[in-house]
Amino acid sequence: MNRQTIYLKKEILIRIIRAFFSNDFNANLRLIPFAMRPKGADVPYRCCIYKERAILRDRIIAGLGFSIENDDEAKDLGDYLQQALEREIPEENPLTVAEIACKGCLPNRIYVTNLCQGCVARPCQSTCKFGAISFVNGKSVIDGEKCKNCKMCISACPYNAIAQIIVPCENACPVNAIHKNSDGYAQIDYEKCISCGKCIMNCPFGAVHEKSQLIDVLKNFNKKVIALIAPSIVGQFPGSIYQLKSAMLKAGFSDVYEVAQGADITTQNEALEFTQRLEEGEAFMTTSCCAGYFSFVEKHLPEIKPFVSHTKTPLYYISQKVKAEHPDALTVFISPCAAKKNEAMANRNVDYVLNYEELGALFIAKNIEILDCEDSCYDVESSRQGRNFGVSGGVASAIASICAAEIKPCIINGLNKDGIKQLQKMVKEGRCENGNLVEIMCCEGGCVGGCAVICDAKVSKKALAQLSENCQNLDSDTKSITI
Repeated sequence: MNRQTIYLKKEILIRIIRAFFSNDFNANLRLIPFAMRPKGADVPYRCCIYKERAILRDRIIAGLGFSIENDDEAKDLGDYLQQALEREIPEENPLTVAEIACKGCLPNRIYVTNLCQGCVARPCQSTCKFGAISFVNGKSVIDGEKCKNCKMCISACPYNAIAQIIVPCENACPVNAIHKNSDGYAQIDYEKCISCGKCIMNCPFGAVHEKSQLIDVLKNFNKKVIALIAPSIVGQFPGSIYQLKSAMLKAGFSDVYEVAQGADITTQNEALEFTQRLEEGEAFMTTSCCAGYFSFVEKHLPEIKPFVSHTKTPLYYISQKVKAEHPDALTVFISPCAAKKNEAMANRNVDYVLNYEELGALFIAKNIEILDCEDSCYDVESSRQGRNFGVSGGVASAIASICAAEIKPCIINGLNKDGIKQLQKMVKEGRCENGNLVEIMCCEGGCVGGCAVICDAKVSKKALAQLSENCQNLDSDTKSITI
């Protein structure tokens, strides 16, 4: 994602939090666009200061947890604020688009540029298997109705005269859930959307937003609020995860649990399930802790359901444990992605979800320096395997480390169009030619590559590896665990 769009979204979140803790939340919230773009200020991105303020207003609406598409321009930000303070359940569909911020890119297509030399060999025409290229007035021409975007003509042209116009959000979406509306601006089809957040990461204008649940969490800080941190949080912030816990307690959370504890339970239960499935003659099983993958299965490939593991996710097990121990507490999952909001909506043990960007904004707004915090211990120390769930291959590796059956892992590192084709082939053939345990993560690199991470995936993976050196191994004495 473009660092400048991240900065803009973070600044909005910081200002919302500071306004919340101020003497006049309503007034200070409404002044944010004017404080960020005061009269006479330079206009760094748009045609005029008024459009910039309008876009900032839309970003605030998403920051308050509402759909920008449903905005009534005559509605005051104070009215949105009141709704956010009064609501009990966050809105569904975690993604929203600020149309005014969308560039309205040209359609995704392959076309012939003026560099075409009209060569006699015509390799582009002979290469095209779909008859989409003809020769008109001495130049090659591509019929958009016939073109399948295979890009063979681009490779064949000796003059590099054929180019592709890419719409970043559409090109990144693995399930074709984002497209242009009748006005030429991005629109999400929620019937197809799996909330993977790839459109958020790839839009260079920051037009796609995640609807925040910040206000839902902040307004409950006078109650018992317990944070559940995902394994991929390691390395996202300076300092250790033990200092991070202290910082979160300073920020307003009552306690902090590692979701890696739940990952240990997932590992043990899934190892037993996998062994049983092999004994029953099944060819392969898919495993994932990714909510985006489960949404993909439901909406786009229900035929693969017989091969999907029945074991619950780490978030399911840890939230069940926390609610059993603290029935009066609210639970907040701290996540690297948007898709987990869908999982939380279906899990009565998870009340809210915040992402890493929002947690980082909370630290900045409250002037909390993690490196200045003392270490705080967790009630249970998670295993090496559980903490590595955040990286691609971590789930399969954890299961293999304690499973009695022979595991041949097949890792789909990022649910893109090629990964989807692999899964479709497995369903069609009823087998996986490359293994018997198929791990799928929507994001490349695993959860450390999610749409709301703060640092580069390589940095997070290195931090996880360093932490793992001193972690205990999961007990190989596998017994099915329920709470």
